Formats: sequence, structure tokens, C-alpha cells
Amino acid sequence: MFRRLLVALLFAAPSAFAADNVSALLKAADAFRLPAESVRVETQVELYRNGVLDKERLYTVYVKPGRRSLVLMKSPSEIGQKVLLLADQFWLLMPESQRPLRITASQKLLGEASTGDIASMTWSEDYDGAVVDEIDCPSPPVGLGDIPLPAKPRPCLHLDLAQARSGVTYARVELYLEKTSRAPVKADLYVGSGKRAKEAWYGLKPVDGQLRVMTMVLQDDIQANRRTVIRYRSILPKVAPDEFFNPAALVRNPLTDW
Repeated sequence: MFRRLLVALLFAAPSAFAADNVSALLKAADAFRLPAESVRVETQVELYRNGVLDKERLYTVYVKPGRRSLVLMKSPSEIGQKVLLLADQFWLLMPESQRPLRITASQKLLGEASTGDIASMTWSEDYDGAVVDEIDCPSPPVGLGDIPLPAKPRPCLHLDLAQARSGVTYARVELYLEKTSRAPVKADLYVGSGKRAKEAWYGLKPVDGQLRVMTMVLQDDIQANRRTVIRYRSILPKVAPDEFFNPAALVRNPLTDW
């Protein structure tokens, strides 16, 4: 009986250890996307059809602790519009209206890029789960362009994550992290029905001596001829005033200089 119990504990130990460390893994992965708790992110979103650029949009995003984000739309066709994330709630503010409109994290902005994809840049606050296994890192599709093929196989940790709070963009995420660095490589993104909606590929570049996620490519499962590229043109430490994250105050402030 003792021998059977010992064998059972030995087999169970790796799974328990992996589950206990998912939070640490996600925080390490988050650090590749956000170098500080409060940042300003200059974001460019591009929609490609059959490999040709179709549309693009510009956004300035302010992120603060406590799951607070403010998205300022900078393209001429959207100028003056804002999206505010407060904990589990998203608000759309239009320049001609004094009433913030409630929207969801899955509201599309351009192509496959949703409000949640732009406003939220962390996993550790929104998801929990377990390490499923260790495998070779997945390779991006040939011709993806923005995500180069790796020179040689690399080991990846395969995480299965479920939403830990309401208001998140995806109900479930299968996330692949490079084992050594914990850098994100790929994510399969699932909606509430259990269907995979799209996949995300992460492109890293050195910035000030540190590797950062500077590109995210979204591939639609249904419309294979389309891809959406989210480019983080700059990610800099910046603390936006707390009043910017109050819907009632924000409708009266155009934030022209921000």
C-alpha cells in the first residue's frame, strides 16, 4: 500500500507543481508585453486581405494597475472616440454624446482586433489554469511575414487557461510559452461556446536591451485570406491621471493633447 501511494504521489507531483506555478508563468509572460505597471502604448492596427494592406488604424493606449485602460482613437475617421476599461466593464465614448455606451471586450475595432485585444495586455489578472505538457514550440504558418520561422526547434510550455473573471475577451486560451525565457509564442483563442475563434502569434524585438512583444498577428479561423497585425510602435512608462478613468468626467474631456 505504501509503495502504491508513493508511486501515485510521484506521478501527481509534476502536475501539482505546474498548476501552482501558472500564476508565476503568466506574470513572467506579461513582462514581455508591459515593462511597467503604468504605460502609454502607441498602437497601429493593420488589416490585410490576400496579403495586401486594406485598412489601418492608430490608437494611443494608457494602462494603469487595477485593470484600467484608456484607448484614444487617433485615425481621422475615428478621432475623438475613446474606449475605457474599468475592471470588468468596457465603455465607448463618442465625441458628440454625453452618455458613455456599454460595450463588450469582443467588440471589433478593425479586422480581428477587438477592444479587449487593444485595451488588455496581461494574462495574469484574467486567467488561471494548468501546464498541460512540454512540446516543441509551434511554428507560424509559412508566409505570415511578421513572425519569422525559428532557426531551430525550441521547447515550449503548453498552458490551458480559463477565464478567472467576467469581462475578459476570451473564455479560454491555449498559450505557448518558450520554456527558457517564458516569452509568449502563440495563443489559441476560444469563445464561450468552446469554438476556437482565432490564433495569435507574438513577434519579439529587443528594446533598450530587453526583448519585448512588439507585434501580435491575429489569424481568423474562418476567413483565412485575412490577417490582422497589431504593432506596438512604442511602449513607454507613463502615469495617466486617475480622472481619465472616470466615465462621467471623461465625456467632458476631449484629451486633445494626449
